[in-house]
Amino acid sequence: MAQQAKVTWQSNMAFEATVNGHTIIMDTDAAAGGNDSGPRPKILLLAGLGGCTGMDVVSILSKMKVYPEKFWMEISAEMTDEHPKVYNQIKIIYYFKGENLELDKLKKAVNLSKEKYCGVSAMLSKTAEIQSEIIIQD
Repeated sequence: MAQQAKVTWQSNMAFEATVNGHTIIMDTDAAAGGNDSGPRPKILLLAGLGGCTGMDVVSILSKMKVYPEKFWMEISAEMTDEHPKVYNQIKIIYYFKGENLELDKLKKAVNLSKEKYCGVSAMLSKTAEIQSEIIIQD
């Protein structure tokens, strides 16, 4: 199944991406010739990773009848020093808040996402080590 994105140059360093009818503006800062009118393209990979694994985790937990009150992730990455600069280390911290959250079920959901379901994780793991941590908030 082919997927498609349309990316159109706007001005300076700004590009507009249209994906499934949704629009995203990408840009860079003034030092690199942009106007900072949108996120940089590379960091959108981290957002995509968060969305992919997050959807997996919510779906898997739902099948386990585990319903967090709140769930979010913080994703950070380190890049290589040489061009092309790619992510070589990525860390995902999964935060959960709610009652009766069993750590073993949370771990199982996160691991299934990483090892079996999240295509973004599978792609990025070709160039980066992806680590994860789970934190249950009070």
